[in-house]
Amino acid sequence: MGFLFTLLYFAIIGIVIEINVLLFTLTGLKKEIARFQVISMFTATGFTTGESELILEHPVRRRLSTFLILFGVFSLAVIISSISNILSDEFRSIELGIIILVLISLYVILSVPKLKQYMKRTFESHMEKNYNLADLPLRDVMYFEEDDVVVELPIHKDSKIMGKQLKDIIEEDDDLIVLFIKRGDVTVRKDSYTTKIQEGDMLVLYGHKSCLQERFKNEMKELKTKEEVEVYK
Repeated sequence: MGFLFTLLYFAIIGIVIEINVLLFTLTGLKKEIARFQVISMFTATGFTTGESELILEHPVRRRLSTFLILFGVFSLAVIISSISNILSDEFRSIELGIIILVLISLYVILSVPKLKQYMKRTFESHMEKNYNLADLPLRDVMYFEEDDVVVELPIHKDSKIMGKQLKDIIEEDDDLIVLFIKRGDVTVRKDSYTTKIQEGDMLVLYGHKSCLQERFKNEMKELKTKEEVEVYK
């Protein structure tokens, strides 16, 4: 009976994981990313990948992840206890079977297309009403189109824009905004368009990727080369 209990509880774990994967996808996360992060949180393995920021920066996903972490800790204790008492007759397999049926029913209900759309709209409405822009991920706030990007562009010694002002480089019709210039410990925001660019400056720009490539072609090429070198180190 204890062995049956353990198998049934593993079935509960599997269903709970799939339900949470579904809920994460309803918040806009890709299914493969959602499954990896759900398992990571449930097992408390703590993968510190860039994808984990998609969870931490999203208010709804943070609440779901809190449940997963707590449920994972509880499940570990249950599994250890069940294994240590594998021959006990006190386990209630019938009740567990009922729980499994309830969870399967919940998963089937959540998979209904109309309900999925309703819940997706509810999540979005919940975020709009209860959270400030500062609480939302950068992607949700600023990435209105697929090719919108925020770039930290370092100015190297051979840059052709050194000594120039950004107002002379970025044209009025360009889909490009200067957020600020980082110069050591100083942040230039108010006069970012009229400040002469120096070696070592970090330009923080927001706009369309094609526009960035056009106005800062050499700098973007240098940045891409630097990133590729760091990857292969």
